[in-house]
Amino acid sequence: MHYHEAANFLFDLRRFSVKPGTERIEALLDRLGNPEAAIPCVQIAGSNGKGSTARMVESVLREAGLSVGLYTSPHLSALAERIRVDGRPMTDAAVADFVEEVKPWLVERAAGGEPLTFFEVVTAMALHDFARRDADVVVLEVGLGGEYDATSAVDPVATAVTNVSLEHTAVLGDTIEEIARTKSRIARPDAPMVTACSGEALSVVREVAGEAGAPVTTVTGPGGDDADGDVDAADDATDASSAGDDGSEPDPAIVASYEGRVSATDAAVTFDGESAGRYRIPLVGEHQATNAAVAAALARRTLEAVDDGKGSVDTSFSERALADGLARATWPGRFEVVDTGPLTVLDGAHNPAACATLAETLAEYDYADLHLVYAAMHDKDHAGAVGALPDAATAIACRPALDRAEDPAVLAAALRTGGVDDVTEGDDVADAVATATDRADADDCVLVVGSLFAVAEARASLHRTVTPKSVDGPADAARALEVGGVPPADVDRARDGIDHRTCSLRLRGDRAGRVAATLRTVGGEAAVGGVGANGSGGDVDGGGSAGGELSPVTLAGSLAEFRELCDRLESAGDRLAGVAADLRERLGIVPQADERATEAYPWHDGTAVMGVLNVTPDSFHDGGRHEGLAEAVAGAERMVAAGVDVIDVGGESTRPGAEAVPVDEEIDRVVPAVEAVREVPAVADGDVLVSVDTRKAAVAEAALEAGADVINDVTGLEDPRMREVVADAECPVVLMHSVDAPVDPDNDPEYGDVVADVIADLRERLALAEVAGIDRDRVIVDPGLGFGKSAAENFELLGRADELAALGCPVLIGHSYKSLYDAIGLGPDDREHATVAATAIAAERGADLVRVHDVAENRAAVDVVRAASGPDRPE
Repeated sequence: MHYHEAANFLFDLRRFSVKPGTERIEALLDRLGNPEAAIPCVQIAGSNGKGSTARMVESVLREAGLSVGLYTSPHLSALAERIRVDGRPMTDAAVADFVEEVKPWLVERAAGGEPLTFFEVVTAMALHDFARRDADVVVLEVGLGGEYDATSAVDPVATAVTNVSLEHTAVLGDTIEEIARTKSRIARPDAPMVTACSGEALSVVREVAGEAGAPVTTVTGPGGDDADGDVDAADDATDASSAGDDGSEPDPAIVASYEGRVSATDAAVTFDGESAGRYRIPLVGEHQATNAAVAAALARRTLEAVDDGKGSVDTSFSERALADGLARATWPGRFEVVDTGPLTVLDGAHNPAACATLAETLAEYDYADLHLVYAAMHDKDHAGAVGALPDAATAIACRPALDRAEDPAVLAAALRTGGVDDVTEGDDVADAVATATDRADADDCVLVVGSLFAVAEARASLHRTVTPKSVDGPADAARALEVGGVPPADVDRARDGIDHRTCSLRLRGDRAGRVAATLRTVGGEAAVGGVGANGSGGDVDGGGSAGGELSPVTLAGSLAEFRELCDRLESAGDRLAGVAADLRERLGIVPQADERATEAYPWHDGTAVMGVLNVTPDSFHDGGRHEGLAEAVAGAERMVAAGVDVIDVGGESTRPGAEAVPVDEEIDRVVPAVEAVREVPAVADGDVLVSVDTRKAAVAEAALEAGADVINDVTGLEDPRMREVVADAECPVVLMHSVDAPVDPDNDPEYGDVVADVIADLRERLALAEVAGIDRDRVIVDPGLGFGKSAAENFELLGRADELAALGCPVLIGHSYKSLYDAIGLGPDDREHATVAATAIAAERGADLVRVHDVAENRAAVDVVRAASGPDRPE
């Protein structure tokens, strides 16, 4: 079964109505061998905040050393986003395998009048995948309610009810009491439950949990009944989970306070009680302080519950794991700031209460005029939602590609009634965002709101990448189509025409089909993959927008054919002008203004060589060689003599199993080395730059003060503090793709197409860097060879390094002496020649920098490639 068949089968299940009860999903899980029994699960219910709370819990548990599955809904651009292990989504191949296994049984059930719903089947698929990928623990966001939700087919080790408000009353009940009762019935015997409920809802939660035998822990946040209370940090968590001896309500385990924004994207919260301290979260808004408190208390109790006393997993809870986990828990589409000039915010708020919360959060920002882009589903309270939003100068009503989307004319009427004078009707979300952005001044705000489906389309247009493909003959063409999700019959049809310039991008299914058909009309070739694929081998591609999922489309043609394609897309009025602009820029169809920084860096003129200077005793190749200061200077002088462009100083090893180095110790290693290397004449004259390889913001700041020119962050600017250090210094930065640093040899993340996945991950990190104020022209991307990839995946990244140009940044390849060469029979002592060969491949594929230990040999490889392929060949 191909992915497009599997995904469309799943999305087609949405026609079946939800029925209360877990009997159907339990039957499916039983047929699958009860995968849920093999993994500890955490359930998080609530009227609001359960998604962001789940993301924070997952992040903290990962920082504590666990492999964590995360199940959330809905998705923004792909079904697999709902199902992640350690941040990696389920692969298309795994989705296809699962559906192929269960489809006959599901069809038989439907024929017998007992169909399963989309959510039930996808939940079962998630649990099956988590067990297959051997997650240590799984965090499940409840879909609707609690008692009868599909996620309640598991027997959780810990649970949470974030809060309760009136919502989905036709299904959950007409009162707070009824809704609280169904949500809190996820409680299980001896499984701790955490809640931020108050008043009547809290009373019900305590009652239901007590009946189930589940201990209850409360937390409070801004506006809560106990928000101003004082909790002794020494209070035992158990005391906070049970009533006092006199029958009084126990103190909450955590009292959270909101300290306000600390950057465009982050806020600070303070906890009193357990885990007392000040924490940074990448989620702005007073309500997020309460969600963070729920997450902190739940993560602590989950770790205690997962600890089986056998030492099978490391379940230690630390304040460092909590701080790092909270700081890194980004949550796309939920008050997501994607630009600061103008301030551009994406938020899926779709009801009056959520819009009121959004308005409160937006009030933390200074802006002149507000420009709304509003889209919503037809069953929502448009008047109430619009009335809760801040006053807007202009608004555009638009419609995402979904049958349930409301007519823009209806939304426009609601906006005018709500007091917006300048209202226009559009159709396409991406065009509406572009129009609103054009209208806005740099000190204005553009707000996309009303539906996560609209947010998804806006985000897709803002983050769209056009990926170049190297194709040399039918075999390469077939491979490019296959990794683009194109079904076999369509591969056979299209591969002979995939030549000349080839690229791929992801679009809504109907648009992918339109672009593909237009290119074939002008003489090029194209094929659509994913849910938009037809799969029949015919000339007409599929289309539609099943589940809001984007479809990959592979395009090939001559420069003239691409120029004609872009002209037609711009003139046809099919809302594809933005796609045409992206194609023109990536393919060089029109001259682009030189936006390069005023500084001229070595990687601007061909492949530069970065030499590794590790001042550590335990680096994987040259550990100890440059540990002493005199040895470090001597090493730098040898590199300069050999033609190095950048010297990369490292004070902590990231080899597999390496011990973490304390900040002060790393500074004591790095700063003297940087200062000493700065005295080498070529460095002092500015002919050779100094880079510092570190993942710690304090080390980077100290190194820059000591004279470093570049920061090389192996965690890809995951730490928001590192982003701020780099932005303030206005220095070049290497943004590397990694899963673990140091490398965890036991972690084996799963990729679909590793190159596409790495590009997508780096694109997300680039977005965070830009919003933090880091100029894109100073960012260097590194695919992270050797960091959480197999040998085959590392070689795939090396061989397709030219595709990283999709990100529009210089590319660094770090391959020196790495274990990937074991796959071709070369051990640690036999990797010199392999490294040089890989340098030549990287240079030929357009890499802008190579990071190596042996400068002279690799400099020669770079120079040979330049002489053989460059315009300035030697006479």
